[in-house]
Amino acid sequence: MKKNTGSKKFLFEKRNYRFLFLALGIIALGFILMAGGGSEDPNYFNEEIFNFRRIRLAPTLVLIGFGVAMYSILTKESTKK
Repeated sequence: MKKNTGSKKFLFEKRNYRFLFLALGIIALGFILMAGGGSEDPNYFNEEIFNFRRIRLAPTLVLIGFGVAMYSILTKESTKK
């Protein structure tokens, strides 16, 4: 049987987790901005569904969030002495 003599180490460093949580916040903000714009009356078409916020801004934020998440996973902590 093998004993674990070393201390437990996290998969990522503190910096990576900060970027990952920032990415999750950006993605959540993008989805929140994308929500809404529907109409209660099915006979009435609401043009608000095609505004700048839902068509351009929100999907851009989601893609930026995914990019930041990829950066947080792929980056390594620099070893400074």
